[in-house]
Amino acid sequence: MMAATNSKSVANEKPVWFITGCSTGFGRELAIHLLESGYRTVVTARNPDEVNDLTAKGEALVLKLDVTDQGQIDAAIKAAEDKFGRIDVLVNNAGIGYFAAVEESEEDQVRRMFEINVFGLSRMIHAALPGMRKRRTGFIVNLSSVGGLVSFPVTGYYHATKYAVEGLSEALWQEVEPLGIKVMLVEPSGFRTDWAGRSANESKRQIDDYASTAGARRSQSRTTSGKQPGDPVRAAHAIVKAIESPNPPHRLLLGNNAYEAAMAKIEDLRREFSAWEAVSRGADFPKEEQEEGA
Repeated sequence: MMAATNSKSVANEKPVWFITGCSTGFGRELAIHLLESGYRTVVTARNPDEVNDLTAKGEALVLKLDVTDQGQIDAAIKAAEDKFGRIDVLVNNAGIGYFAAVEESEEDQVRRMFEINVFGLSRMIHAALPGMRKRRTGFIVNLSSVGGLVSFPVTGYYHATKYAVEGLSEALWQEVEPLGIKVMLVEPSGFRTDWAGRSANESKRQIDDYASTAGARRSQSRTTSGKQPGDPVRAAHAIVKAIESPNPPHRLLLGNNAYEAAMAKIEDLRREFSAWEAVSRGADFPKEEQEEGA
């Protein structure tokens, strides 16, 4: 299942999950699936009233948590460890979107998104890792997006947050896997969550020159919100299945569009890199000069 635990009694228990951003979407559906499957689950939201109903579904600890508030993070981690003794799986799900062409973007909105999507996630990792390192076991799941691999108009700064999550996670798994801790990125395409609804602001200023690019995609994203092909319930089951597999992936694409977009990006990179291979390789000192300088 996960990395080996340190005692038979703990190994025979189902893992304790801690999920951020459970009021809607992936976080809520994942919490429901886990609780109904008998997992002890820490269910968090900025407004706990929105998730209190989940206590009827299983052994849930509902906590108030804003990932931009270090005091709330510390208190939530402590409450979880006091209640259940440990955190086995941390799911960094809390996040927001923002619709704006790069030139239209407002810095305060961009900074807010980075504060939640990147720094909030990193704060949670910093808070949970000491316990996982001590036990030499654990799993960190970071919700990224296919938009952490491929970029589109009108969400440039959102992509920037997810590219940051991808880079952080890739370094993290190289650091913590020797300690028995796993890391997985989840990369969904369009799912019927609230991401393109109340969870995504947009710029007040819209520039006519971007009407056919950023403007068109902004309109499309708003219009199709709630009609996306991705099913959050199936996504929740897929995440648990991947984590419980003998060899969990570092990256889990979710949705046909995610898979197709990611594969197309790989092919685009391969073609462009190959076309410029000679120029790329020619930027080094010649080998004989490298040997002379060694």
